[in-house]
Parts: sequence; structure tokens; C-alpha cells
Amino acid sequence: MDKVRIGTLGAARITPQALVAPARKLERAEVAAVAARDPARARRFAERHGIPRVHDSYEELVADPELDAVYVPLPNSLHAQWTLAALRAGKHVLCEKPFASNQAQAEQVAAEARSSGLVVMEAFHWRYHPMAERMVELARGGSLGDLQRLSAWVCFPLPFPGNIRYRYELGGGATMDAGCYAIHMCRTLAGAEPKVVSARAKLASPQVDRAMEAELSFPDGARARIACSLFSSRLLKVAAVLEGSAGRLEANNPLRPQIGGRIRLSSSGWVRTERFRAEATYYYQLAAFVAAVAEGRPTLTPPEDSVANMAVIDAVYRAAGLRPRGA
Repeated sequence: MDKVRIGTLGAARITPQALVAPARKLERAEVAAVAARDPARARRFAERHGIPRVHDSYEELVADPELDAVYVPLPNSLHAQWTLAALRAGKHVLCEKPFASNQAQAEQVAAEARSSGLVVMEAFHWRYHPMAERMVELARGGSLGDLQRLSAWVCFPLPFPGNIRYRYELGGGATMDAGCYAIHMCRTLAGAEPKVVSARAKLASPQVDRAMEAELSFPDGARARIACSLFSSRLLKVAAVLEGSAGRLEANNPLRPQIGGRIRLSSSGWVRTERFRAEATYYYQLAAFVAAVAEGRPTLTPPEDSVANMAVIDAVYRAAGLRPRGA
């Protein structure tokens, strides 16, 4: 396949940086079509970003025979529905995180992906950057000794109660939007699946968390703490800390490592800092998706990983006394 032709469902705010900009740098990627609930908005988006075709509906886009793949940046509650629709139309899918509203939906999508043989990749963009690869190497390679404690924070201010991230029926909540990253980091760095020990939420409205803290435990005895927020006293913190029997790793801004991303290693009296100023995470993510579609290469965030991450998200909500989304 010389070029992977991608259509985007919706003109979401994330699409220019997550899809359009990196596609311009990749010879084998082309954003070939867009559809939105408002066709006029889709036309404006297409004109602004040089997208050649506009469809009047999501159904028309996923049925477009000239597309190889579909990007799904819709509200969380629509991720599973439109990933399934794209797969059934024979399209590969790059789906924004979180993969679905809950574990049951994720399992349904994973089963469809297996039977179709098509690529389905969750857009945990942080995982594809060289900084993430280095974090995994250090966490799992013995440089820190036995992992004892992991902490991950994904906190940023979004003080707009009308935003879709605060709507339960759209799969909203801090754990869905920000906490999914923190959970994914801990799972990825530990290389194992945790159990949720406890969780405590701060609510924006009934059943919708504006902040969440949770304690996790891993089979080898390591513990983890995740904290996420869209609106709390901790306005901005995106970081991870790993403590092992032989050292400590502090990672700053692993979600946007091209902006101040660094790893600080300390052990037995010495300290070393590694900095990362490569391309944006989205470039590496799209490159990996294109390689998977065009060459059959494996991805780092396949549906099986997505199911496991959604299982932890559901368990965090239950431990906090809240319903999983879509339940």
C-alpha cells in the first residue's frame, strides 16, 4: 500500500494536531475525507486543512470505498459504535482514548477486530514516543531494581461545566478523559495488570467525577497511585514517578515530551537527567498506525490492551461508589 487514505469522523478540536499535522509529515498518510454532524462545519474544516472530500454523514464516510482507514475522535460514548461501524465497512481504525464507554463495549470491539483481521489501535499517543520507550526500558529492564511504587498524575484545568467531558451520557468524567492516561502509564511501566484497592472521587455532578485518586496493587506486590483532574486545587501536573529497590525515576510531561519532557534518574548518590525534544507524540503514533495498516506491523496499543485498561477504569469507578460509563 503506497498511501493510507484516512477519513476523520467529526471536526474535533484534537484532529488537527493528532491527525492532520502529522499526516503532512508522513508520505504514506493522507487525510482524504471528513464528516461532521454539521455539514457546514465539515466543509469549513476541510477548506482550512486541505481535505479533498466532505461527506454529509458519518455513515457516508465509513462507507467511502476510497478510504482505507477511519479516525474516531468523537465523544467517548460514540467510540465503540463508530469503531464497529468502520470495521464492518472494511476500514482500519485509529480510535481516540478511551477505547469505549466501559469494558463490555471494549470487549465487543476487540472481538470484531479479531474476526475482521483489520487494524484497530487506541490513540494513547504518549506510548509511541521515544521518551515512553525509554521509560519502559528503565522500568522493566532492572535499572531501578524491583519496582515498589508507581505514581502517575494527569491533571489539567477544564473549568467549563457545559463541556462534553462533564456529561455522563457522553462518557464523561476525569477518569475517562485524563485518568485513562495515568492508568495506562502504570500498567505499561509495570508490565502487569493491577487490582484497584481504593478510589476517591470529587464530583462535578452526580456520577461525573471532576477529579479522582485511586490506589492500585500489582501481582508482584508493587503499589501504584493515580491522580487525575479536570477541575481541582491541583491545576496542572503531568508526571510519573517510579520507585524501585535500586533507584528512582521521575518523568516530567510524558504526554507532550517535546515541551519540557525529561527523565530524572537517581540511584546510590548519583543523578542523571535525560531530555527529549523529538517530534510530537502524535507523529510517532500516526507513523505506527500507517505501518500497521500498510505493512502489518504490530501496534503498542491493540484492542486487548484497551480491554485491560477499560477494566481498570470500570473498577476505579466502582471503588469510588460510581457507575462505569454506559452502565
